[in-house]
Amino acid sequence: QVELVESGGGLVQPGGSLRLSCVALGTTFTTYTMGWYRQAPGKQRELVATISTGHSTAYTNSVKGRFTISIDNAKNTVNLQMDSLKPEDTAVYYCNLWTLMYSRKWDYWGQGTQVTVSS
Repeated sequence: QVELVESGGGLVQPGGSLRLSCVALGTTFTTYTMGWYRQAPGKQRELVATISTGHSTAYTNSVKGRFTISIDNAKNTVNLQMDSLKPEDTAVYYCNLWTLMYSRKWDYWGQGTQVTVSS
């Protein structure tokens, strides 16, 4: 069973930075995609950024140039460096891991970490 453990959320002023980390425990997958999604109050969960074990990345437009996602394959860890944070980045951020194996999609979620951008 795969467990995703997140860390790094908190309160930061506008323009500040935070770094989120997520480690996938118990995984035996050799190829997968990890990423971060977020959900603000009253809104649907949205993709923030993803990265594959092959280091292919994708970002939502609103964070391009401000957020950087990285992966450490050896440690099954994904990091999200968030710079120039804005109040609209306030949300619960969820770590995700998915892969395709045995003709099905395996999909896992973390419990979420709160990011609040406020003065």
